[in-house]
Amino acid sequence: MDHSINTKCVQAGYAPGNGEPRQVPIYQSTTFKYETSEEMGKLFDLEASGYFYTRLQNPTNDIVAAKIAELEGGTAAMLTSSGQAANFFALFNICECGSHIVASSSIYGGTFNLISVTMAKMGIDVTFVSPDATDEELDAAFQDNTRAMFGETIANPALTVLDIERFAAAAHRHDVPLIIDNTFPTPINCRPIEWGADIVTHSTTKYMDGHGVAVGGAIVDSGNFDWMAHADKYPGLTTPDDSYHGVTYAERFGKEGAFITKATAQMMRDLGCIQSPQNAFYLNLGLESLHVRMPRHVENGQAVAEFLEAHPSVASVSYPGLKGDKYHDRAVKYLGGTGGCGVVSFELKGGREAAEKVMKKLKVFAIETHVADARSCCLNPATSTHRQMTDEQLAAAGIPAGLIRISCGLEDKADLIADLKQALED
Repeated sequence: MDHSINTKCVQAGYAPGNGEPRQVPIYQSTTFKYETSEEMGKLFDLEASGYFYTRLQNPTNDIVAAKIAELEGGTAAMLTSSGQAANFFALFNICECGSHIVASSSIYGGTFNLISVTMAKMGIDVTFVSPDATDEELDAAFQDNTRAMFGETIANPALTVLDIERFAAAAHRHDVPLIIDNTFPTPINCRPIEWGADIVTHSTTKYMDGHGVAVGGAIVDSGNFDWMAHADKYPGLTTPDDSYHGVTYAERFGKEGAFITKATAQMMRDLGCIQSPQNAFYLNLGLESLHVRMPRHVENGQAVAEFLEAHPSVASVSYPGLKGDKYHDRAVKYLGGTGGCGVVSFELKGGREAAEKVMKKLKVFAIETHVADARSCCLNPATSTHRQMTDEQLAAAGIPAGLIRISCGLEDKADLIADLKQALED
């Protein structure tokens, strides 16, 4: 029986048996005992399922990952220590020195830096394209060595809405998977796999956790991309892995499980960016109310965006739920006509100086290097999360230096508007 996404938030991934804990247990153990070395050997050979060391897999983590896979409509998933780790694993799992990535230019600054600087040091090149690129411009960005395409459903903090179908079609024309970071809308407001995405990532630190408690990330595989059909592009998945008993992941686990199995057996083994079982437990508590919280975040975001749009001191407002927003049509298509989240970006007529003045006067909105949880907060990206980017890069990403990003929490929307109103007074 297939349940609604609301029920999946509460119960997916874990079905306790008779007399077993109703709540997901925390398996706070680094290791697991076996009666014989032969039994453990089967685990190392990937011939049996089970656990032997938490750096690779842990029962608590797998339960929560399974829930996220169900929410996104995927076939397999894994947790990571952060959203950055999730994006790195998702890309590096299919890229190597000499590979090339096509990515939207409108993405989180940390991810932009990961791809353009850190991965470049590994010999992986990137071509950034506008989220509004035409089919012809997208096609021109691909090279013979392109191995992945990347974008964000709702970009942080520019709030551009990606045309997922267009990007997916371009990726598939060139026989590579589309990887989408779906952190801001969550699967409650958008499920990219339904629009053609092949791999979905999350910073679970944000709305999925929802309370600013635990840093984490997740990767979900749609199970749709046929790695063996493009074997020459993805030897790591389609030829024997000499570092893991010669297993060929795509043959042993099929297109439904190959990607996550390789990311676990190879990436997590070597890089160790595991999410702790305690953090996975906290994450699951957040997921249980995700379907209840997201509509409130959207309601507050919409109300605040409409207030700011009408205020004389505000030069511009970015929120896809506004009818006049550049990305409203995409919001109707991909986000059900809503803004998709509680994050609103706006620019004041006074620029950076005015932004700093307003932020100092805010009382309900706290200045934090965070976003997307129960408590409202604000940030000037150019001097914080995106400070590593040049003015030219900021402009290309749609992030003016005086931009304020606010994240509307679960407070009363009237109090949020009142706080902004007093801060905007001269």
